Amino acid sequence: MTATYPSQASLAPSRSRVILRGFRSLFRRAPLSAFWGCIAAAIVAMAVAAPVIVPYEPLKSDFRSMQKPPDEKHWFGTDQIGRDTLSRVIYGSRASLTVAAGAVLFGTTVGALWGLACGYFGGRFDMASQRLIEFLQSFPDLILAMAIAITRIPFGGRVIRSVVLSLKEIQYVEAARGLGASHKRLMFRHILPQCVAPYLILATTHLGVAIVIEASLGFLGVGIPPPSPTWGNMLSDALNAGLVPPWWLVLFPGVAITLTVLAFNLLGDGIRDLLDPRLRGSV
Repeated sequence: MTATYPSQASLAPSRSRVILRGFRSLFRRAPLSAFWGCIAAAIVAMAVAAPVIVPYEPLKSDFRSMQKPPDEKHWFGTDQIGRDTLSRVIYGSRASLTVAAGAVLFGTTVGALWGLACGYFGGRFDMASQRLIEFLQSFPDLILAMAIAITRIPFGGRVIRSVVLSLKEIQYVEAARGLGASHKRLMFRHILPQCVAPYLILATTHLGVAIVIEASLGFLGVGIPPPSPTWGNMLSDALNAGLVPPWWLVLFPGVAITLTVLAFNLLGDGIRDLLDPRLRGSV
């Protein structure tokens, strides 16, 4: 009698149901985090659709409307050379989110794989790696200005290492080792899937940190250079608009940064509460 296995097509609906069930659990267990997750999704959608939804060209100057407060024509006002602030805030989300997401995904992924190797092999390799991680952590984030991803590696490495140290002593891993499983199979088949939850939490929460770093670099003039709009260099440009910067040039980029960081941080908290078995009953 021939054994039959489910095809990928038959598994697709069940995977979709698992994802939908996860969303429903998040809304039920942590409605506040789910709300901010929707805000984060809306900000990402705004960044993706920026060329379609902006009311004006963000780099186009209108010298008849220089430094105008918000009105029915320009909802967020204009800057010192007549560019629409709303359009620049929307387009600024593309640069800020792209830099932050790229840095976090690269840094957290490299750190997670490094932590996996450190926790699994231990010994001198682990000791030398931890000294190098401590060396990287000794530098403030802004000193490693244009290499934001490097600042995320130590956090991912240390968290995933601690998870692996506990996982490699679990009975099913010992059983697989006793059956002759290779180091590669033990690491990537039996241990790495259990590290997905802390990885998601790290990536989500560190995205807010990376956005603040990118905005700080833009404000200091060492990030993406003008005229390309980012939230950080928009705040920097506001300082050049006069002795007292117009309130709308400071308020709207600042609110965009605050909302985005808050949304991703609270979404990360909700994912942590949902995936951590110790917290499921208390959410």
